[in-house]
Amino acid sequence: MDLVGEVFKWTKTRNIRCCCCSDLHHTSRQHHQCRCTSTQQTQQVLTHTTTTTKSQTNSSLMASSTTSTTPPKIPPLVLILLLVSLTVNSVVSITTQQNNTTTNKNTTNHHFKANQTLKSQQQLHKLKRVKALLKKINKPPIKTIQSPDGDLIDCVLSHQQPAFDHPQLQGQRPILDPPERPAGFDTNETVLERFEQLWWNAETEETEELCPEGTIPIRRTTEEDVLRASSIRRFGTKLRRPIRRDSSSSTHEHAVGYITGQQFYGGKASLNVWAPRVANLYEFSLSQMWVISGSFGNDLNTVEAGWQVSPELYGDSRPRFFTYWTTDAYQATGCYNLLCSGFVQTNNKVAIGAAISPTSGYGGRQFDISILVWKDPKHGHWWLEFGPGLLVGYWPVFLFSHLRSHASMVQFGGEIVNTRASGFHTSTEMGSGHFSGEGFGKASYFRNLQVVDWDNSLIPASNIRLMADHPSCYDIRGGSNAGWGNYFYYGGPGRNVRCP
Repeated sequence: MDLVGEVFKWTKTRNIRCCCCSDLHHTSRQHHQCRCTSTQQTQQVLTHTTTTTKSQTNSSLMASSTTSTTPPKIPPLVLILLLVSLTVNSVVSITTQQNNTTTNKNTTNHHFKANQTLKSQQQLHKLKRVKALLKKINKPPIKTIQSPDGDLIDCVLSHQQPAFDHPQLQGQRPILDPPERPAGFDTNETVLERFEQLWWNAETEETEELCPEGTIPIRRTTEEDVLRASSIRRFGTKLRRPIRRDSSSSTHEHAVGYITGQQFYGGKASLNVWAPRVANLYEFSLSQMWVISGSFGNDLNTVEAGWQVSPELYGDSRPRFFTYWTTDAYQATGCYNLLCSGFVQTNNKVAIGAAISPTSGYGGRQFDISILVWKDPKHGHWWLEFGPGLLVGYWPVFLFSHLRSHASMVQFGGEIVNTRASGFHTSTEMGSGHFSGEGFGKASYFRNLQVVDWDNSLIPASNIRLMADHPSCYDIRGGSNAGWGNYFYYGGPGRNVRCP
C-alpha cells in the first residue's frame, strides 16, 4: 500500500468539500478565502505527511492533518486475537515451567524411592543372611540358663554341637575318654584365687546341674552380635595378620614371650585375669597362649586359648574365656570358640565365650587361670584344659596340616588392636593397663611357663625370648624363681606421653 498517496487523497477530499460548501453559502471574497485556506491546508498536510512518512514509516494509521482528525481504529477482532495470543503464550509458559518442576520432583522422588527400595532390599537380604547364620550356629537346646550378665547359655546335646557339621565329623560322637595327660602335670598346683564363670551364679535349684550330663553349655549368639561385626562373612574370625610383628607394626601390637627352634607338643602357663579398657568397638585386648606351626605365610597353623575383652564380638567389656584355631593364617579357616565347625567340646561345666569372674584388682587380690594345650599321643588330637583339671575338649587332628605332627613355636603374652581411630595411638590397655615394672599386684603376668616335649612330658620353657612391638606403649620383662619358675610381667596403658 502507498501510505503517502492514501493519506494525501483522504486530506484532499476534505478540503474540496470545504470549498464546495463555501461556494454554496458565502460571497466571492469568502470563496477566495476558502480557496486560499484550502490550498494552505493542503500544503501543510502534504508537508506534515511527507515528514511523518520519512521519520516513521510504520505510523500510517496515526498520520493526521493540522485539523486534528482521529486516526483509524484497530479492528476489535484483531485486539481480541492479540489478547488471546498473549494469554495462551503466558499459560503455555507457566504450564511448561510447572511441568518441568513437576518432572524434576517426580525424577527426584523416583530416585529417592528407588534408593530406599534398594536399601530396603539390601537390608532384607542382610537380615536373611544373619538369620541363616544364627540358625547354623545356635543349635536347639534342651535347657537354657539366664546368666547374671545377660548371656543366654544353651545346654545342647554334645553330638549336635557345631563341630559335627564338619563333613569328617558328621554322624560321629565326641571322644569322652580322657587322653593321657603329660607327665609332670600337677593337678594340685597352687591357685592364688579360685575363678568362676558368671553363668555359674545363675538361679537354679540346689540339686540341679547347670547343664546335664551328655550336653555342653554354649553361649547363644544373637542378631546384635552378628550385626556388630565388620561383615557377616568375617563374623567370629580374626583379621589376617602375622602372629608377631616388628616395631613398624601399627594395627596389632604384642608384648610376648616365645620359645622356638624345637619340636613341641604343647604348652602350659598360668596368667592373671584383668578387665582392661578397650577404646572402641573395633579394638580388643587379650592375653593368651599360641601353639604354632608353619612358615608364618599362608600355611600358618595355630591353636589358641586365653581371655579377651572384645566389645565387637561380645557386646561388653568383660573378660571372657576364648579359643581359636586356623590352618591358613586366618584367611578362610578357623573361628573363635564354637562359632564354626572345628573345636569339639566335651565338658558340661565350662562355657567357651562366657565371662570370667572375679578379676584382679590393682593393688588388690589377684585371680589367675591356668591353660594347658597338648597333643594326645594316641589319637593325635590337640586337647585343651582350663583351670584346675577342667578338660574342655579338643581340636581334631584332621583340621591341620603342619600341626598334624608337632608345633614349631609356643608363645605366651598380650595383644591389642590399635585402629588409630582418632589419629593417634589408641588408649586401649593391655593386661592390667600398667607397665611391667610395677610388678606383682599391679602388672599382669604369665607364670610357670612350660612346654610339652616329644615324650609327652611338661618341662620348663627355657631360652624364652621376650619381645614388645612398641615398648613405650606396652612392655615386657621376665624372670625366674623357685615358686613361679619362668615368668614375665607385661602390658601397658597404650597412649601416653611416650606413646603419642
